[in-house]
Amino acid sequence: MRENSPARDVFDAIADPTRRQLIYLLSEAEELPLHELTSQFDMGRTAVSKHLTILKEADLVHDRKVGRETRFKLNAVPLREIQDWVSFYSKYWNMNMMRLSQLLEEEEE
Repeated sequence: MRENSPARDVFDAIADPTRRQLIYLLSEAEELPLHELTSQFDMGRTAVSKHLTILKEADLVHDRKVGRETRFKLNAVPLREIQDWVSFYSKYWNMNMMRLSQLLEEEEE
């Protein structure tokens, strides 16, 4: 593993719908405490904490202690890897759609 690379693959981290929902919630707020995040799910604090740990391992979430409370903040930078990957394949699909459109136009003529 490269130095300064996340301990967990970002694709693995976002594979779970609960973690994607956590990312969404954190994107809507500057920072959220664990109890507010937990209240959004039908699972306990421990389960939400485990999901947050996976996101932290992928460097998608940062946390800090404020008194007895732990607050979480989204770090969207690692999502760039996903955007780049999807963009690469978007070019592929756009090209294929353009070819299909041309074929359909030729058939109409």
